[in-house]
Amino acid sequence: MPSLVYRLPGKQRFRTVQLHKRMTSIGSGEENDLCIPDGEMEEHHAMVHFDGKNFFLQAVSHRGEVTVNGKKIKKHPLNHRDEITIGRTSINFLLYEEPRAKAGGEGLAQESLDALRRLIAFSERLLSNHDVPLLLETLMDEVIALSGADKGMLILFEGGRLQVRVARNLKRENIADAVSQLSDSIINKVVQTKTPLIVSDALHDSEFNASQSVVNLNLCSVMCVPLMTRGSLLGLIYVGNGNIVNLFTREHLEVLTIFAAQASLLIANALLVNDLKLDKQALTDQISQMRFGSIIGSSDSMLEIFRKVEKVAGTDVSVLIQGETGTGKELIAREIHERSHRAKKPFVTINCGAIPENLLESELFGHVRGAFTGAMANKPGKFHMADGGTIFLDELGEMPLNLQVKLLRVLQERMVTRVGDTRSEHVDIRVVAATNKRLDEEVRANTFREDLFYRLNVVTLHLPPLRERDDDILLIANFLLRRYCQEFGSGEKTFSRDALVAIKKYAWPGNIRQLENRIKKAVILADGVILEANDLDLQPEDLEEIVDLAEAKERFQRRYINEVLARNNGNRTKTARDLGVDPRTIFRHLEKEGERDE
Repeated sequence: MPSLVYRLPGKQRFRTVQLHKRMTSIGSGEENDLCIPDGEMEEHHAMVHFDGKNFFLQAVSHRGEVTVNGKKIKKHPLNHRDEITIGRTSINFLLYEEPRAKAGGEGLAQESLDALRRLIAFSERLLSNHDVPLLLETLMDEVIALSGADKGMLILFEGGRLQVRVARNLKRENIADAVSQLSDSIINKVVQTKTPLIVSDALHDSEFNASQSVVNLNLCSVMCVPLMTRGSLLGLIYVGNGNIVNLFTREHLEVLTIFAAQASLLIANALLVNDLKLDKQALTDQISQMRFGSIIGSSDSMLEIFRKVEKVAGTDVSVLIQGETGTGKELIAREIHERSHRAKKPFVTINCGAIPENLLESELFGHVRGAFTGAMANKPGKFHMADGGTIFLDELGEMPLNLQVKLLRVLQERMVTRVGDTRSEHVDIRVVAATNKRLDEEVRANTFREDLFYRLNVVTLHLPPLRERDDDILLIANFLLRRYCQEFGSGEKTFSRDALVAIKKYAWPGNIRQLENRIKKAVILADGVILEANDLDLQPEDLEEIVDLAEAKERFQRRYINEVLARNNGNRTKTARDLGVDPRTIFRHLEKEGERDE
């Protein structure tokens, strides 16, 4: 981490201040980030500014002089190992840590190297293993070895409370009843200040010697440092020795603080991975309870669909599935087939709206050689392929009228005639059809045959759009996210809270298919493990607005009156009677609708 290393005038010991803020103030005043009691230094003398890319040193006092590498400056970019002189104090800027010599032996330089080696080893274990309990035990073993303590505890915030997650001794063994060996007063002090604390002789420390926990535990040397993540307290590292006073020095605390700062990131990441695993297992359990074959749903409307599918699947009656595009009509059709006695026979799908009209008849019923230009050989149709099984006619509302007549004959007689042939062939099929159109309206518009409609409409299933399945949207979204993370090998990902809110508020006009495509894109393109709303292309203006209750009631009333009017072919008197209102209410409604259309 970038830092300033300095030595007070007349002193031998070096001190370090890490540059973890955008602005670090330097001066003789106590409120500065770097306070140096130098008689020739101004109260507010200089500051180090980080602009997101580079560090700059800037003089803030008109009287105080600042030099970098012997040159007087007002503002100057800093490079690794630049020497800064302020008053009588020499300060070195380090862009990254280097071992530093210290009188009397290796000292802090060796301890820093040991801390770095242990942190690297811990990081390597984290990359190869996400077993959180084991990782946390390993972390505490390294901390104890690094500090010379005889015991150490890792304390994490869980559910708003501090919980001892790991307690280890010098022999790398777990400590039983660890809570009883902690000093509440020392822990509370670090929690409140969020700063590292060293107590060299707890029983004789003026701040803590009156603490009941310190007296009862007969504490000697204690160090406690906070684990911070994104400005919030993740937990604490607490180490102690009950036999030796003055065991820990400020250098030990500095090293442990550096170690804790880096370890907190690794712990937060390990806990996130662990939470994702737990969420994944919970989601798997939830989905297994809410699956109907390959379909996920627990809303009342979908449970009613599932109930009907179970009843109708064992019969051979024709089924008509109606619903908007992307609501899963083919999945329902497959489920009907899989639950029928035809499950081991073919399930054949044909999209009636995707094949040109001049080719559709041949695709459905087959053709004989020479039936038309390009018919080089006999070819079976989809009905032949589905013999013994189920044929799924998707987008049936797009079928031309002339083919509707032939389809009706097949349904009535179970006989198929190939294009260009005079012979009919028997087929044993079950027909399941689907459309996003209202076929009853198509019948009134003379674009769909009434006799075919009633032949197909033995059992009708109306699939609700995704926007009407509030209980299912997030379940489906999480299921799809897990599926595509596995398929694309992108690792575990999750939705942010804002993304989940946006998913629920968006209308999803393309239904499940649209949701699926947005999630695919996000899994492929998003850099982080947490997907935000903009990763799903969900902008605030795309989300359904929230209106007051009076406006919502008015909108529902307008829509409902219009629906009943349509069902009554515009008959106002009958509509008023059905709705139990005065006919004048319907007339006033129509007047307002007319004003809106103008």
